[in-house]
Amino acid sequence: MSDLLNRLGQQSKLAAQQLCLLETAKKNDCLLQMSLDLENNLSEILANNQLDLIQAQKNKLSDTMLDRLRLTAERISEMAESIRQVAALPDPIGVVEKMWRTEDQLMIGQQRVPLGVIGIIFEARPNVTTDAASLCFKSGNTVILRGGKKAFHSNQVLVQLMQQTLQKQQLNPAMIQFVTDTSHETAQELMQLNDYLDVLIPRGGAGLIQRVKNNATVPVIETGTGNNHIYVDTAASLDMALNIVVNAKVQRPSVCNAVETLVIHKEIASDFLPRLEKALLPHQVALRGDLEALTYLDQANLATETDWATEFLDYILAIKVVSSLDEAIEHINQYNTKHSETIVTDSYSNGQKFLNEIDAAVIYINASTRFTDGFKFGFGAEIGISTQKLHARGPMGLEHLTATKYIIYGNGQIRE
Repeated sequence: MSDLLNRLGQQSKLAAQQLCLLETAKKNDCLLQMSLDLENNLSEILANNQLDLIQAQKNKLSDTMLDRLRLTAERISEMAESIRQVAALPDPIGVVEKMWRTEDQLMIGQQRVPLGVIGIIFEARPNVTTDAASLCFKSGNTVILRGGKKAFHSNQVLVQLMQQTLQKQQLNPAMIQFVTDTSHETAQELMQLNDYLDVLIPRGGAGLIQRVKNNATVPVIETGTGNNHIYVDTAASLDMALNIVVNAKVQRPSVCNAVETLVIHKEIASDFLPRLEKALLPHQVALRGDLEALTYLDQANLATETDWATEFLDYILAIKVVSSLDEAIEHINQYNTKHSETIVTDSYSNGQKFLNEIDAAVIYINASTRFTDGFKFGFGAEIGISTQKLHARGPMGLEHLTATKYIIYGNGQIRE
């Protein structure tokens, strides 16, 4: 193990013993100060982000990937607001969720406790740094952040500012730590930091998540990619459907809750698809449709099998025409990544069938997939969007960063 990770692990383990005992008021005061320190150091953050953007442009990163990386005054304000929202949330630590008396007259309770030391491996979105750090801190967990090379300067200055806040609050700055070595070798070692990490959470593309799943020896909470679908039903309001699809595709195409495939019933395809193509034209969205979809579109390429399974993270939309709701559900369940799926319909029964039969972490009726977000769900921020079925699923907030322990009150009982 490298000296760097060994040192970070030791410091995090020690800091975790202190953080888990910190009173809620102190944690909240510290988070509020962190949000202020972000806003008060706007120019420093933007200057460091500019260094990352310049390098990314030299490396010919796509416009959508640059968008993931770019910080603005507005985005930094949103990051600060996310921290304030985390501070305003109830503290889960110490909460006794239920208590019961057994036949032996023991009082048994289930109490929320921190996971301990959390490792986060992520790629090119600097807001992950503050979201993850604030959620881990509020839930009593120390965190070791390993961001990607593309956002190195942005991530580093954000962590430095948060550590300075901790120091001003007479707290251990090792409660939030940053891996300054962005090599693959160090990332591999972090995946196997069993002596110190209690859980590892990857946030990024399919390649990163698969690499962590294949190589990690510490427990992993999988945050998945978003090959998301919108199904427009025969009973849909086409005006509503148009607004939802356009928003889900173009409002921010580089994020995991954007839509990648439109599935549409053939009875309304001839009316809807030309309208959709016209609405997407100003955004220069490339359309890839099946053979039937192409008959209703002026500028589209034939979709391939790969397109149905791809998270584009770009101004690209695949289009599949189906003959029934059952066919739509079958197609979505075959190709989706269990992230977010939408049906647009005025039919109650069709909506309920979609809810019951689609396998995904988040399922919508008549709303954009773009709402799959911890901030929008009222969690203040999110540590990621889990697509697995163990412990946590969907946007992960404070409670998902805790475990439980049993607390038992007796008065001298022994087992016969």
